[in-house]
Amino acid sequence: MSSPNNRPVTTVALVENSSNPTNVQLVSAYQTNRIGDPSDLVELARQVQKADDFVRANACNRLTVIAEQIRILQEQARRVLEEAKRDAELHHAACNVVKKPGNIYYLYKRESGQRYFSILSPKEWGPSCPHEFLAAYKLQHDMSWTPYENIEKRDAEINIIDKLLNEQIALPSSTEPNFRGLTN
Repeated sequence: MSSPNNRPVTTVALVENSSNPTNVQLVSAYQTNRIGDPSDLVELARQVQKADDFVRANACNRLTVIAEQIRILQEQARRVLEEAKRDAELHHAACNVVKKPGNIYYLYKRESGQRYFSILSPKEWGPSCPHEFLAAYKLQHDMSWTPYENIEKRDAEINIIDKLLNEQIALPSSTEPNFRGLTN
């Protein structure tokens, strides 16, 4: 059923009448079972409709938050896949030294198109740099690569995570996380 303004009609469920509730005769069945003013039924219907509107709005708001979280997770997944592809390509670049986590390596490109890592920066080469410099990366301990321009930010993130892990281990067990001293 629909009302003239195309909204579903709200029905109100009333408590069933009984002259002997729980097998006990009431003093006045009339007083406990009377219908009352018809405007009370309209008000009851309004209250139920308002509750329905709030429930719908609340559900819509919560679903909107979930949809936004899904978009954020999709973007994070895309970034993870791009970084994994980049890291794999970098690990396959030619290199004549054993790469050690924590060091910075400089990626060059020969005229033949071969990409290779060197431990010498373009600055160290000076004007005699033999090949095109592409980028610099730090090899992390998890074997991921951090672009040179992001090293400071990444190191700060790792320090915060280390601090968080050390603080949580040192604290007595608690049901609430403790982030004291980890921000500014």
